[in-house]
Amino acid sequence: MGQCLCLDKSQGADDADEHVEFVGSNVHLVTTNETWEQKLSEASRDGKTVLANFSATWCGPCRMIAPFYRELSEKYPSLMFLLVDVDELPDFSTSWDIKATPTFFFLRDGQQLDKLVGANKPELQKKIAAVLDATA
Repeated sequence: MGQCLCLDKSQGADDADEHVEFVGSNVHLVTTNETWEQKLSEASRDGKTVLANFSATWCGPCRMIAPFYRELSEKYPSLMFLLVDVDELPDFSTSWDIKATPTFFFLRDGQQLDKLVGANKPELQKKIAAVLDATA
């Protein structure tokens, strides 16, 4: 449900710089490998689980779930919410084996705890609850 199965920005909007609807609240935009490393280090130091959303501005399901992702970032301040634009970091996204957007990764101390592919709000909420229960 709700997957963009292509990673070609020519499929959608002309303006790929529309991060406004994707970030905000407690969602941090990752545009460099250094920022990624810095945020993961910060999360480890603070004992936070990272929820990383690999997304694209032209992806319909990504746009659909973006406001919900922002709401979750406000509701769960004990998690660190990151947004990685697959078009801005294509090599990095490939290294994470991103085949569809959005793809969400749950990370603790740099290690993957869980993964969700697609804009499935109930499943994302369920996985957040499970991760929080496991770390409580």
